[in-house]
Amino acid sequence: MRKLPKRLLATCVGLLMVLPTAAAANPGHEDNRPGRPLKVMTYNIHHGAGTDGVLDLERIALVIEKAGAEVVGLQEVDNHWSERSKWENQAAWFAKRLKMHYAYAANLDLPPLNPGEPRRQYGTAVLSKYPIKSFKNTFLPRYPAGEQRGLAVATIKVRGVDLRFANTHLTHNNNEERLEQSKKVVELLAGSKTATMLVGDLNARPTTPEITMLTEVWPDTWDAVGAGPGYTIPVENPTARIDYLLHSAKIRPTGAEVISTNASDHLPVTGSYVLR
Repeated sequence: MRKLPKRLLATCVGLLMVLPTAAAANPGHEDNRPGRPLKVMTYNIHHGAGTDGVLDLERIALVIEKAGAEVVGLQEVDNHWSERSKWENQAAWFAKRLKMHYAYAANLDLPPLNPGEPRRQYGTAVLSKYPIKSFKNTFLPRYPAGEQRGLAVATIKVRGVDLRFANTHLTHNNNEERLEQSKKVVELLAGSKTATMLVGDLNARPTTPEITMLTEVWPDTWDAVGAGPGYTIPVENPTARIDYLLHSAKIRPTGAEVISTNASDHLPVTGSYVLR
């Protein structure tokens, strides 16, 4: 039997090794590439004051740090607001302390007490270990006696994939106003093909119309992978779940946890995901 020359034999073996790679790259074959793990948190920080009445941003930073959260939605964040938070730019403080990117959304924006000082702002913030490509805050419907709320949306590049990360804090004292705010959130976010997360303090229980309106579009992470009731308030003896992580179909949840801490008047919620 005639043997193939060594050089030709090596070429044939090389081609056989390449074929599986070419087949995997073919659009007609299933994409078996590994997903991108991601840890997310939502946290109403009560302008940095804990249930003990102590203002302590470091305590909140440690909660975020120990949880390993890579993208965080914060609510009730002060920016030069008043003496209650020592006039701190809290979002910038957390970003520097945690070595994260940040974006801030001012839903209340008042002039300074003295000329030349920064404006006094109160709202929400996004912290991210990954670059924030774009950011926009849209005011939500507000009744005459209500406080202005907003939907802050960041586009974040997570290991080469875009994540649309939306953070909000719905009104706490008017069901009809909150329902209108949920409708506006759906109007602003629904229909996109980009992987999307909606997080925040939604101030309503899971079975209310304003929440079911949202979870019909974006599944509730806690319902999918959480264990137990997932209550987040009050901190001392939680009896209600009003803080949420919602995700789109391109994001697969793998775990969820409510973290016990007295750093705020809400408990933070974390979720682990695979982003494709």
